Amino acid sequence: MTDKVVDASAVVAVLFNEVTRESVVPRLRGAFLHAPVLLAFEVANACLKKIRAAPGERRPLLDAFALLDQLSISLQVVDLSAAITLAERTRLSLYDASYLWLARALDAELITLDDKLSRAHEVLAQPQ
Repeated sequence: MTDKVVDASAVVAVLFNEVTRESVVPRLRGAFLHAPVLLAFEVANACLKKIRAAPGERRPLLDAFALLDQLSISLQVVDLSAAITLAERTRLSLYDASYLWLARALDAELITLDDKLSRAHEVLAQPQ
């Protein structure tokens, strides 16, 4: 099984059945998934935003959020000092740099729908 790091944008697409889901699901199959411990907070925040935008969908949104544990994502502690340095270097938020740091630490593919994060991962993956 291949190790992959998955960020909140990809997980939110899967859990809440967003249009972009179909571009994510095939990339997750057959992989052992990892994410920084902040993943659950980011996904919960996305759920809250969706509830505020569509209060009538509260129950289905909470039900979808409850499926997060079924994704079997191994939550990892990130070296925050190294992530800060990486965030400075790439001009990413610390949150995004945490996913990038973990992907680099595990030498794993990063699954994200965030273009800026994806570009940073690709640039850093190129041989110097």
